[in-house]
Order: sequence, then structure tokens, then C-alpha cells
Amino acid sequence: MRLIWLALLVLVFPASAQEELSAKAWLENMSLALKGQEFKMSLIHLQADHIRPLVYLHGKVEDQEVAFLEHLNGPPKNAVRVGNTVTFIEHDQPAYSVRAERIQGVLPPAFAGVISDLESGYQFVLGGRSRLAGRPSQLVRIIPNDDNRYSYQVWLDMDTYLPLRYDMLNLEKQLLEQVLVVELIVLDDAPAILREAYKQDWPEIMPQPQREQADNWQFKWLPQGFKILVKDNHRLIGSHESVEYIALSDGLVNISVYVARAGETALPDELMTRNGLSLAAERVGNAEVVAVGKVPAETLSRIAKSITIE
Repeated sequence: MRLIWLALLVLVFPASAQEELSAKAWLENMSLALKGQEFKMSLIHLQADHIRPLVYLHGKVEDQEVAFLEHLNGPPKNAVRVGNTVTFIEHDQPAYSVRAERIQGVLPPAFAGVISDLESGYQFVLGGRSRLAGRPSQLVRIIPNDDNRYSYQVWLDMDTYLPLRYDMLNLEKQLLEQVLVVELIVLDDAPAILREAYKQDWPEIMPQPQREQADNWQFKWLPQGFKILVKDNHRLIGSHESVEYIALSDGLVNISVYVARAGETALPDELMTRNGLSLAAERVGNAEVVAVGKVPAETLSRIAKSITIE
């Protein structure tokens, strides 16, 4: 499989052609590589208040994508993906499965998606070249078209197009989050652990909660490229009350919006930013609205204030 993949890369993008690749083409090659290659990454996830060492494996078994994520510090905590099913295995609770195309917490799922979907909110710019994890790499900057979201940088391995480093930067260009690969091993075939994972009988996917009768909340303003993905009801931790939940995304960033009737359910009332994750709470008419996401707090506040019933 490894030899076939490299042969395809040579045919489609010979070494001399790399000099002519656009930033978007580099990202499109990354998307293909994340879905099509067999590899093992040892990486570190850095945020302001913690460092998480991780191991991530990816391969194909009988034309089905299989991936495994292991947290190396603290109590055992793993995740396995077979196709579009992700199963979480933790020491203090039974394993459970959800429907998802990627394992969250490694790299943005959009990196393995359709790169063109990001163009309404971002532009792609080539940077310089460097050496990471002992491998030559190409920098691509993902720059927002406005001040309503953060910017990103990704360094791609020039041999495989796999990402070797990912940074999220705030509007002042300060680092909020980083994923750094310290070792990349490209495999000839899916490793045994992925083949065993493919054979396992994992728990059934958890059923999605049925949405109760609710108001039709809409937004008078959203940043360019953001769309409503999901509307349902969530119960807040420590409360028996159900609140309206709305999931927004621009393809790269997810925002969660919670709406409750004023006085019926206690919602957070602080405005804060931590590790790039911001929260804004607003009173809109007779509703209390909380928005959470990795965007500037001002963006969340404006989204919350724009909510309306149709």
C-alpha cells in the first residue's frame, strides 16, 4: 500500500511540480493523505494549561478506514474509529460509540474534508519551508477573511503531505493551541492493532435524542461561511431542565449555542477566554443565550445577540 501511494504521488505530483503547487493544492493533498495513507504519529497537544502526549495510528482494512488514538498520560483513555463509528474506551465507564467521520482532539476534522468548503471564510497562503520531526515540511497559512475567527498554520511533510504541526493563533498572533508531531512513521500496511480493531464487536452507536417541541430559533447574523448543522435539546450537567441546543460550523470551527427561557434554567453568565475556547452569555428578550466556541468572545456575543424566533 505504501509503495502504491508513493507511486501515485510521483505520477500526479513529481518533485519538480511541488514548486508550482498552490497553498490550496497542498491542503487538498493533505486531505487525501489523512484518508488514504497508513501511518503512526507520536504527537504532543499543547494548550495554555496542559500538555497531552498522544499516539495516533491510521490505516485501511478491507477498504475501510480504521484509526486508533491513545492518551499516554493519566488514566487509560483511548478512541477507535472504524468507518464512521468512533468508540471511546475509558477506565471509569463502559465503552460507548457515536457516529463521526474523525476522532476529535487530534487535528481539525476539516483537514481530512473538502478543502473548498473552507474558502468562504478563509484564504490559503504558502509560507516558508522548515524541518520538523526530522522531515522537510511546507508551511501553509489558513487566514480568516474577517476578525470573527482565528487563524491557523499547518506544516506538511513534503514526502507524504501529512501534517507535522498545527497552530491556532488569536487576532494578536499569539499561540492558543498547537499539535506537534515528534515522530512520523509511514507504514507499508495497516498495523495489527488496527486489524484487530476492525474485527471487534464495538458497542452500538448511541441513539440521537429526540428533539422535543421547541421554538424555531434563527440568527439575524452569522460570520460568513457559518451554517446551522444541528438543532436539538440538551440537558445541562447538574440540571433536569432541557435547553435548546444549536450547533454552528464554518467547516473548521464549531460553535455551540444554548437557549433557555430566562429564569427557568441557570446558565453561565461569565465572559471568558481560555485555551482559545471562549464563552459569551447574553439576555435576548425573555431568553438567556450562551455561545461557546474557539473564536473571539466578541464573535460569540454578537451571534448570541442576533438570535430570534421565526
